[in-house]
Amino acid sequence: MANTYTQIHIQCIMAVKYRQSLIQPEWKDQLQKYITGIVQNYDHKMLSINNMPDHLHMFFGFRPTQSLSDLMRIVKGESSEWINNQKFTPATFRWQEGYGAFSYSRSQVKPVVNYIENQEQHHKKKTFLEEYQEMLDKFEVDYDQRYIFTLPE
Repeated sequence: MANTYTQIHIQCIMAVKYRQSLIQPEWKDQLQKYITGIVQNYDHKMLSINNMPDHLHMFFGFRPTQSLSDLMRIVKGESSEWINNQKFTPATFRWQEGYGAFSYSRSQVKPVVNYIENQEQHHKKKTFLEEYQEMLDKFEVDYDQRYIFTLPE
């Protein structure tokens, strides 16, 4: 739309269903490229993407041409289908229901990119659950403990 100017930076975090460690180093780069392609196909700009075996962070410039929930539904659905078509996991791959989304100002872009790029070092000190709950608390997001990326039953 003409005369519409935005600067919206969003970090989204999504977990593998039951936080299983299914994302393997052999194909993590392909997954990141695939998800980057999805995000960019919808005219958003990927700033950083990285994952651990049980979760993924992506940070992007968001264009308000679609809702965030629609973008995340597409990213999770299409990437799950791609992982399953590639037969990267012995069982059906699924992302856990829901996601975390956090907005940042322009001055925070570089620190967030560095944070995402250094996930391996960061998780030597903190578990994913500790990290995620700290983010929810830092951003003052109300949450129900029962629904925080559940463990296997």
